[in-house]
Formats: sequence, C-alpha cells, structure tokens
Amino acid sequence: MATISTHDPVQGQPFSNAFSISDGPVGYGTGVPYMYLTHMEISVQDLEVNPQASMSMSLAQTNFCKKQGYDPQSPLCAHIILSGSVVEVNGTEAVFAKKALFSRHPEMMDWPSDHDWFFAKMNITKVWVLDYFGGVKTVTPDEYFQATPYRKKHH
Repeated sequence: MATISTHDPVQGQPFSNAFSISDGPVGYGTGVPYMYLTHMEISVQDLEVNPQASMSMSLAQTNFCKKQGYDPQSPLCAHIILSGSVVEVNGTEAVFAKKALFSRHPEMMDWPSDHDWFFAKMNITKVWVLDYFGGVKTVTPDEYFQATPYRKKHH
C-alpha cells in the first residue's frame, strides 16, 4: 500500500509498504480490502494525517503468471490498482474483517497483543485495471464490485 509519507527524510513523498489483506474468507470475497493494523506502523501514522492510499494486487501473487511464462511486470500478468481512503471498521464489519483476515492469515492471531491492533478497510474511490498491452483501463467502483469472481471448476 502506498501512502504520502509524514516521516523524514521522505516527508511529502509517496511511500510504499507491504500489507497482508483479505476481502473475505476463501470463497466469500467481497472485493473490499480489509487490513489488520497498528498505530505503531509508519504507514498507519501517514494515514492518520492523510487517509488517502493506493494498493496494487497482481496475478503474480498466484501461480498463474509463472505457469504462463509471464513476467510480473507484463500487462498479461494482470493487476489492479485501487485508490481510496483507509478507515477503521467497528461492530459487525470488524467481526467480518477479523474472520476474513484470520482465515487467510492465521499467524495474525498470534501477533503481539500490546500493539493495539485494529481492523480497517479501504473505501475504494478509483480502480485501474492493467490486463493487456495498450494502457490501463479505468473501472468505476460500482463496476468493480459487480464483477463476477473467477471460480475454479472442480472436475
């Protein structure tokens, strides 16, 4: 996820950091990226000043591109870029975020309890898709959420 840094020596510049996300338990994805965050994390400190962020997800995170012989940078190894604001979630949405994250990233359950972890999501306002040569495509958040997820066929 990329934020605008509030830390020297890169204050005011884009700053990218790795985060584990989940949009739901396996088979029940919503498209909403949920995160497990702590205020101790430097990117979270950036978000406290400016909640705007972007994140990218790629088929390179799966075996697809490797099997096809696609370089992770190739547009044929499709990826999306989401932009929006990162906000803390509470109540039933926090319960869902916990199930979504802990089911896909079980190690999170054992992270230090004194770090005051909380659940957050990205409120998506812009979506870009790069899946072929010739440039990026813009997709509205409504179109993004209406997309039908790819499902593996079981034989």
